[in-house]
Amino acid sequence: MSPYRLVYGKACHLPIELEHKTFWAVKKLNFDLQQAGSARLLQLNELEEHRMFSYENAKLYKEKTKAWHDKQIQKRELIPGQKVLLFNSRLKLFPGKLKSRWSGPFKLIKIHPYGAVELLDERTCREFKVNG
Repeated sequence: MSPYRLVYGKACHLPIELEHKTFWAVKKLNFDLQQAGSARLLQLNELEEHRMFSYENAKLYKEKTKAWHDKQIQKRELIPGQKVLLFNSRLKLFPGKLKSRWSGPFKLIKIHPYGAVELLDERTCREFKVNG
């Protein structure tokens, strides 16, 4: 009994033994290495075609979903002087059953480019900017 078998409880197979066994199996099955290589290349090409087909399908799915979501967005026209409510998205992290995520009303003072808006809290007369 080898020391390896005493420690691990199974026989130790050296790489030379494994190589000999594979060569023996190939020889026994009368396996043609050239034919096996060409079959493997064919399998790899089919795999690449399948991968490209899946990539195209995923791309089409993303485009359709984006178009559907963009269609669902409602365009809002904001006018200075209008009263608005402010949505507090941070309350999603600390959910409270009866706590409202909306605060306000606030008066819209100015609309900046790229969607930023300036609001006025009429109770405290404080002005602040938020993303619209």
